Amino acid sequence: MAGVGRFSLASLIGAFVLALAPPATAQASAFADWTAVVVAGDWHAHSGGPSEAFDNARRDVALALASAGFAQANVRQFSVRPERYKDTRPLKSDPKAIYDALTDLTARNPGGCLIYFSSHGAPQGVVVDQNVMPPAMLGEILDRTCKAKPTVVVISACFSGVFIPELAKPNRMILTAARPDRTSFGCGESDKYPFFDDCFLQVMPSARDFQGLAGAVKSCVAAREAKEGMKPPSEPQVWIGAELRPLLPLYGFAAPARAN
Repeated sequence: MAGVGRFSLASLIGAFVLALAPPATAQASAFADWTAVVVAGDWHAHSGGPSEAFDNARRDVALALASAGFAQANVRQFSVRPERYKDTRPLKSDPKAIYDALTDLTARNPGGCLIYFSSHGAPQGVVVDQNVMPPAMLGEILDRTCKAKPTVVVISACFSGVFIPELAKPNRMILTAARPDRTSFGCGESDKYPFFDDCFLQVMPSARDFQGLAGAVKSCVAAREAKEGMKPPSEPQVWIGAELRPLLPLYGFAAPARAN
């Protein structure tokens, strides 16, 4: 009986310690009530031929977000050719469909918003299927859906810096693949991902939050372009609103997404 008593006491102490410790999933809960939309806006290479680069980025960015703590039920993927991707079942890339998804998800999720585009770009905006979505349109969509929630916007496209002046608000962070007057790289027929998306996926496992990720992505893109002799450099841009900046460290990526 003495042995049983000692075992019971040890068990009680262990249970007490476990009760005080944060649950193993606590780190993953930072984004559990966030909405995420990931859009592949085109399927053409810069040559005009077919390319899987944008859809590869769309699929794997969604996976990376899930590893970082986003609930899969709160992530919507969009593709110009959704019928080709039965495994991930994306919706059709269309501004109205994106707006509807954000409306639905933000109504059910009180946390923040993340919007990620991987596509071609122009000085007028980002390509979404047969059209160009201008910054003002995306700004209106975010104003109506994400509203004052913490919001992270990532736009992987040429000239994507044009979105910053329109989208810049105190509750938002905007990360773009290029300056307003520069192209980005890696949209060839044989490229797995555009350079920016490749860097985003490479550095996310070791990043602790979006602010740290942004700096690492910028460094990664600069190194890749220098290595391959791409000129002029795209110079990814980052802007963080005054209200969101002190909060970003509180939204840490889940432990499985970080290197030990």
